[in-house]
Amino acid sequence: MRRLLLGEEAVPLVPMAELLLYCADRAQHLAEVVRPALAAGRVVVCDRFSDSTVAYQGHGRGLDLGTVRTLDRHARGDLTPHLTFLLDCPVTEGLARARSRGSTDRFERETVAFHERIRAGFLALAAESSERYCILDSTQPMDIVRAQVIAATEARLARTRGA
Repeated sequence: MRRLLLGEEAVPLVPMAELLLYCADRAQHLAEVVRPALAAGRVVVCDRFSDSTVAYQGHGRGLDLGTVRTLDRHARGDLTPHLTFLLDCPVTEGLARARSRGSTDRFERETVAFHERIRAGFLALAAESSERYCILDSTQPMDIVRAQVIAATEARLARTRGA
């Protein structure tokens, strides 16, 4: 599915098909990986989750936000992250970083305007759920951002576990 959505041979998809594929992938991943890990008492870290779907397919692609949220809610059930990091930087800088790695995926090849809509979407989501969001300035050196991620994670785990 990843090759279909992001690979070099990615096929053009209408926004609704893209949304449905991401929701299907999420439901499967949660059933196979995340829910068993949580049931075993493990901490789970995801690189992108439901908020990415709202930001990319809702804000970026322009799909109805209510529809996106409803489909995503069905895909993830009752799971909501305890902590979400938003590594924020200007769009042009983020795209330059992605493109400097060489190979780009279909999202990285999108326009600056598309990515500006996504960034605005993430910032709106962070404002709606400020209790679980940690917005970090990712223009800072990587060591500083890493230390901030670790500190925020440790603080949240201590609160969650009642320490």
